[in-house]
Amino acid sequence: MAGRSLILAIDQSTQGTKALLFDAEGNFVEKASRPHEQHVNEAGWVEHDAEEIMTNVLACSRDVCKKAGVEAGEVRAVGISNQRETCLAWDRERREPLARAIVWQCGRAKGICDEMSAREGVADRVAELSGMALSPYFSAAKLAWLLRNVDAVSAAAEGGTLALGTIDSWLVFKLSEEHAFATEPSNACRTQLLDIRTGAWSPELCDAFVVPMEALAEVKPSDSVFGHTTMGGLFAEPVPICGVLGDSQAALAAQNCLNPGDTKATYGTGSSVMMQTGSELKQSQSGLVSSIAWDFGGERSYVLEGNLNYTGATITWLKDQMGLIESPAEVEGIIAGANPADRAYFVPAFTGLGAPWWDTEATGLLTGVTRTTGRAEMVKACAESIPYQIADVLDALRADTGLEVGELRADGGVTANGYLMQFQADMAAADVVVSSLNELSAAGAGFVAGRSAGLFDHNVIYEKVERRAFKPQMSKADVAAKRDGWHLALKQATTR
Repeated sequence: MAGRSLILAIDQSTQGTKALLFDAEGNFVEKASRPHEQHVNEAGWVEHDAEEIMTNVLACSRDVCKKAGVEAGEVRAVGISNQRETCLAWDRERREPLARAIVWQCGRAKGICDEMSAREGVADRVAELSGMALSPYFSAAKLAWLLRNVDAVSAAAEGGTLALGTIDSWLVFKLSEEHAFATEPSNACRTQLLDIRTGAWSPELCDAFVVPMEALAEVKPSDSVFGHTTMGGLFAEPVPICGVLGDSQAALAAQNCLNPGDTKATYGTGSSVMMQTGSELKQSQSGLVSSIAWDFGGERSYVLEGNLNYTGATITWLKDQMGLIESPAEVEGIIAGANPADRAYFVPAFTGLGAPWWDTEATGLLTGVTRTTGRAEMVKACAESIPYQIADVLDALRADTGLEVGELRADGGVTANGYLMQFQADMAAADVVVSSLNELSAAGAGFVAGRSAGLFDHNVIYEKVERRAFKPQMSKADVAAKRDGWHLALKQATTR
């Protein structure tokens, strides 16, 4: 008889894959991670190799179980969180991808969205049904692009063997002994093909994007048993995959944001700023999107969300493209040496701007450069673009809901930077509460899987995590001056 009851939580993110183990008391046990290659061509198209991702999921699972000394029968459930709008096509019979996955950052489907916008009433109807403004950011236009431009995809559609899906459905399909073709609402709603009110695929949206509904996965509750897996022979007996959530919604669950008005920000490659609205669907008037938080036991919860394309990725750009830093860990120290009077601002519109601006034509901009601007000041301007963007989304959330955001629960790699978290608290006029566990997307998947498997009756993982609070300190006048400068920089970068 196995000694421990463990949950294996997989977080398949934009930059790589993590596998974490939690025990039945909610304690973090061990983790392992592996990066995957970012395929970016001259046009700026961003792709991932879905088979490489699958290989890394299995490898990370083996790594973490070996590190934790896991014995046969101890892993009782598997949960999955994943990058959301990234999507791919594969053949259900051959069980192989038909092209590389198109990453959420990739704007190649802009032309398809432009065509649709030119047809009277289409963009409004897409927004009404899906809860999201028509945009190449979401999966539907990317899937339409694959059907138009990849012969193998259109051939599989004609032959009836085509599978179109997000990363969660690909992993469930490949990992499960049943080769289950299934997804759940937090991922499905981000395709822009789901009717956000019914939680079912919309024939009207599928027709608008010319995406065959029969190629889409079954939509099941987020805490369903999606299938059973041995993780490629790692386990002697199959265990249930019984919790799946998109990464941002998984972090929301991990942060225990269960009540209307509870708000969190995930600082990853990009960022998701998300407010729980409960059973009530709220439509944004301020450039945000409505999404489904999850479906637990047939009960649906909604969120309002602002998505930012480049937050943590801006730090990566400083390192890899600009050579201004060698490691993200250096940023806080470099900022400490910057001239506080320098007026440089950086707008990270590498592939346009997301919420709440939604300008696909905007380009990146460094402005306010003077003789005082050097390496430290440039690093500072780039880093500060992260809390500036999030503060703008929080303002939009307040405007849409009338709710006061007094606390922002924060997670992700950037939260290790104390300067930026204090700056975030000042710009957002809210307490910023940082979790000691960075991998909250995995923790959310672990919580859902543990509850579904009967190991938890509430969020014991949240209870075991330590938190640090940053409170606003800067004067209102200084905050206003800094944000005015940021908004001026935005106007220079945008095309509207």
